[in-house]
Amino acid sequence: MSTQTPSPNAAFHTRIEHFLPGVTLVLIVTAAAYGLRQVPGFSALSPMFSAILIGMAFANFTTVPSPALPGIALLSKRLLRVAVALLGLQLTLTQVMDVGTTGVVLIALVVAATYGFTVAAARLLGVNPRLGRLLAAGTSICGASAIAATNAIEHATDEEVSYAIACVTLFGTLAIVCYPVVASLLDLTATSFGFWTGLSVHEVAQVVATAYQYGDEAGAFAVIVKLTRVLLLAPLLVVVASMAVRRRSAADTPINASQMLPLFVAAFILLMLANTAGIVPQGARDSLVSITPVILTCALGALGLGTRFGAIREQGLRPLLLAALSSLFISLVAVLAMAIWVAAPTYP
Repeated sequence: MSTQTPSPNAAFHTRIEHFLPGVTLVLIVTAAAYGLRQVPGFSALSPMFSAILIGMAFANFTTVPSPALPGIALLSKRLLRVAVALLGLQLTLTQVMDVGTTGVVLIALVVAATYGFTVAAARLLGVNPRLGRLLAAGTSICGASAIAATNAIEHATDEEVSYAIACVTLFGTLAIVCYPVVASLLDLTATSFGFWTGLSVHEVAQVVATAYQYGDEAGAFAVIVKLTRVLLLAPLLVVVASMAVRRRSAADTPINASQMLPLFVAAFILLMLANTAGIVPQGARDSLVSITPVILTCALGALGLGTRFGAIREQGLRPLLLAALSSLFISLVAVLAMAIWVAAPTYP
């Protein structure tokens, strides 16, 4: 008796049906996250953060149907890599020209110092090393996006990622309130405040919300400094990947080429270079840039659906303390960098 091989169309439809329940649930969570911005009092919340909260609430106060699990897993992992790669289209190497050579060197030093400090402090505080590295990336580069990108290499648990994103969101939000007050006490100029804010506040949206309180000049320059800092995401990911390879090598774990330079990191670099060269059609670029935050929100919503409150509670308060120390560290070091940048001969 012969066994009939399924046709390609039938296999494709079977695969779609396998992932459809989870994809549908994630899209509902994503829509709710964007809808929450229309509610008074919640308009300042990032949809990415809201998606995690809504996903976590759904997963912990109801039950995620088992047919939805494959689709959720697909979007929380693979879609995340796609979104991170597309971030390259928002960056160009020419952005660094407005910061100057001294500014770029200082930004790189602050990022490296913050990452190293956070990893070392995590070890001293007894924080899970994976969670420590996620917090280090989120604090030193660009909040949730950097955490998501780093996790594609670190393979942390959903609870660790959610905890890390919640921490950088909390302390980045506090910066919106505290930074303008400190700037007024220090009597900073608009460009000095923009440099400090862009160099030390976590999320791009938080940088905008913080710096523009000090005027348009401060806001515009802060965004340039922040984007220059985000450019360092690619080399950071290469370093993180090489460190992961060394750890796996020491543990006699097989290593393949994609672990040496993850495909999504290579795609991020190539898209950034293509954007710098101006070879990406403007219409296609604009469409991809506009949809990238939605893709990230979907991926983080899926991550929230896989997060359990109990597992987060098990992390304790030490990671929160680590995030506070890391945020304070980058803020203070950025003040020092700002003073050096202002005094440098290349100051604009």
